[in-house]
Amino acid sequence: MSNLNKLDFIALEVFGRNYPKWVQDMKLHLTVKSLRATIKEPTDDLVDEAQKANAMIFIRRHIHDALQTEYLAKKDPHTLWIALADHFDHQKNIYLPEARYDWQHLCFQDFKSINEYNYEVCRIRSLLKFCEEDLTEEDLLDRPANF
Repeated sequence: MSNLNKLDFIALEVFGRNYPKWVQDMKLHLTVKSLRATIKEPTDDLVDEAQKANAMIFIRRHIHDALQTEYLAKKDPHTLWIALADHFDHQKNIYLPEARYDWQHLCFQDFKSINEYNYEVCRIRSLLKFCEEDLTEEDLLDRPANF
C-alpha cells in the first residue's frame, strides 16, 4: 500500500479479511472525531460538508488503494460506508461455520500454554459475536471433555 501517512489502525484489506475489526476501529475513531453521524442514516442531525469531507478523507485513508480506486465515485461517507458493507458484510456467512467448527473442535491439549488456549477461545467468541451468535456461560462451562 502506498499510503505514506501513519495510520491510526490497520487499513481495510482488499479482500476484506480484517473487515470486522476494521468496522469497529472505524466506528470508534469516527466517534472520537465527532464524525460518527456522517456514516449513519440521514436524520435530523446536521452534518456539514466539512465534516463529510473530513470523514471521507479518514475512511479513504484507511482502506486499501484498490478499494479507494473502486469506490472513487462515492462522494458521501454514508454511501461509501453502505457500499463497503454491501461488499464485505457477507463475510458473516463465511465466518459463522468456521467459528462453529473451531469451537466444536477446540481442544486444550492442542496448545502449548493456557494463554494460547485462552486467546483462541476469545478469538472464536468474538467471531461468533460478530456473526450475532453469542456463547452463553453454559456453553463455556459445558465444553466437551477433550482435554
